[in-house]
Amino acid sequence: MKIFASFFLLGLCFLQTARADLTIVQKIEGSGQPAEMIMKIKGDKSRVDVTPQLATILDSKTGETLQLMKEEKAVVKMSAEKMKGMADAMKKYTGQTETVEKPKLKPTGKKEVINGLETEEYTAEGPTFKASYWIAPKYPDGAAILKQLQVINSAVADPGNFGVPNFNDLPGVPVKTVVSMSGTQITSTLVSIKQDPVNDSEFAVPKDFKEVQMPEVGGVLPEAGTKPAASISAKP
Repeated sequence: MKIFASFFLLGLCFLQTARADLTIVQKIEGSGQPAEMIMKIKGDKSRVDVTPQLATILDSKTGETLQLMKEEKAVVKMSAEKMKGMADAMKKYTGQTETVEKPKLKPTGKKEVINGLETEEYTAEGPTFKASYWIAPKYPDGAAILKQLQVINSAVADPGNFGVPNFNDLPGVPVKTVVSMSGTQITSTLVSIKQDPVNDSEFAVPKDFKEVQMPEVGGVLPEAGTKPAASISAKP
């Protein structure tokens, strides 16, 4: 389930560029010890270092996803078809039979200064989650940054089609996001955004990494309403 949770979090908290280099750093709290998540973007590819041990590389053109397990020096490759299979399995696991309409962001009128930035709160609520987004409409160079950004591929951002809102029309740069899902609340706070060039090597699999296979998701997830099976793990 950790794989689904990580992709869902990426969809909620991060945006992917169309044709620009960006480095986005966020502080993540609420799921274990506070951690720093780093997203690097170049052209059609993006890399997210979820933890010091795990990184995810996405190719929006081909739909391929790479999971780099640094300590094990291993990589799991997932094609666009594999990702679709994961989405279908997740729908079956949650008992979802129909497409969920994506909720719209709604302004609450609340304002707060976060890290020296004036922000305004927007909320969204779906069948399985509630979220608050603190948007900075006057973020430095925010207009140029937003022009470079687009919503991450829906198959990755919302693997189970839970109804994640569409971020295409954000009124500003998201500085803080609070998401409540399955009894867990996760808060992500923007630390920095840099528009410096990113090296191509950041999106390549290290030569000493070995490719491993992940079991079919459909054979690991239990039926809806049953006790979850053991965590998914890669095997040679």
